[in-house]
Amino acid sequence: MKVFDDMLAPQFAGLAADTTEENIQARIRGNLLMALSNKTGALVLTTGNKSEMAVGYCTLYGDMAGGFAVIKDIAKTLVYRLSRWRNRDGEVIPERIITRPPSAELKPGQTDQDNLPPYEVLDAIMAAYMEEDKSPREIVAMGFAEADVRRVVHLLRLAEYKRRQAPAGIRVTQRGFGKDWRYPITNRYRDEW
Repeated sequence: MKVFDDMLAPQFAGLAADTTEENIQARIRGNLLMALSNKTGALVLTTGNKSEMAVGYCTLYGDMAGGFAVIKDIAKTLVYRLSRWRNRDGEVIPERIITRPPSAELKPGQTDQDNLPPYEVLDAIMAAYMEEDKSPREIVAMGFAEADVRRVVHLLRLAEYKRRQAPAGIRVTQRGFGKDWRYPITNRYRDEW
């Protein structure tokens, strides 16, 4: 990261650090994993789940780098439930991984909930909108805060261009991102709120 910082210092002079530097870190890791894959023939599995893919909490050419997305169609809340289930006969996944606040770990103290509703809320809104074809107004009528619905639906729409570049993965829900879900990315199309 220091080499990138030094290389980009002239172009970034006077500009505050932001997600640009965070994304560079993720892309460095992606490059390293892909280099190991190329050298050894091993397949890189991406780590993004359906919740992160829905709202774009994934970095192109970073944590999205890889050949297969095993949990691409599994919501974050289900990932946690599956992790606890896997550990039922003894710890395989360290407990600290399951209990700590979700974070991309790209800056100190960062958590996903700095910018997103809790995953229990996000996952329910995502499922209602994307899997059950409910309108944002119907989702608000279900009892969700309008600000949360607006945020999740807005991010879900914006992240389509990333999802189109994601590796293939297993579909386990009735509607996964990919051929089951398409949203325009090349115009300013916005469906009705």
